[in-house]
Amino acid sequence: MTRLGRSLALPIACALCAAVAGAKYSNDFSAAAAGKPPADFEIAGGGAFAVVERDGNKLLELAGEPLDTFGLLFGPQQAPEASASARIQSESSGKRFPEFGIGVGGIGGYRLMLLPGQKKLELRKGDDPVAAADFPQPWTSGSWTELKLQVRKTEDGKWRVDGKTWPAGQQEPQAPSVSLDIYQPPPAGRASLWGIPFSGKPIRFDNLTSG
Repeated sequence: MTRLGRSLALPIACALCAAVAGAKYSNDFSAAAAGKPPADFEIAGGGAFAVVERDGNKLLELAGEPLDTFGLLFGPQQAPEASASARIQSESSGKRFPEFGIGVGGIGGYRLMLLPGQKKLELRKGDDPVAAADFPQPWTSGSWTELKLQVRKTEDGKWRVDGKTWPAGQQEPQAPSVSLDIYQPPPAGRASLWGIPFSGKPIRFDNLTSG
């Protein structure tokens, strides 16, 4: 390649990167083959993730064992100002409850975690809790729950992390369920899914979005 060609290629490549970083992404697994997660997914914390078909619907399932914290990255690279959402389902077993959530900013970014055993929502920075709130509505074992997480820059130059959760099939609430104001730019990175199968039951994910 000539020097001119290289000089032209660089801004074109950068423009493409910017376009990918700002791209809207969605996946309901209807076009995915059963078995391993799609090739563009990246398992970030181990775990037996697989595309399965349940009741005529394809979805992503995390096995109920072993017991650990498992994560998976999906969608394109995002800027620090980002959002992600998913529909998630699992079951309790006696007094044992699963924990699950979504994230933005890669493995060390912000996460919105639903903790049915504690009847709380938690915002985490990586694995560390940074804010919490009581459930806006009760969680029912076996039900699907919508989770939505957004990180945005505010007019005063700060940053705000907002998390929402609501029962699938109901209207999205206008107000966030839990929020956090931060003063440093959050990390950039891909959106993520997280599951901790404390109950020994699978955790299922569907209707993923990021953007």
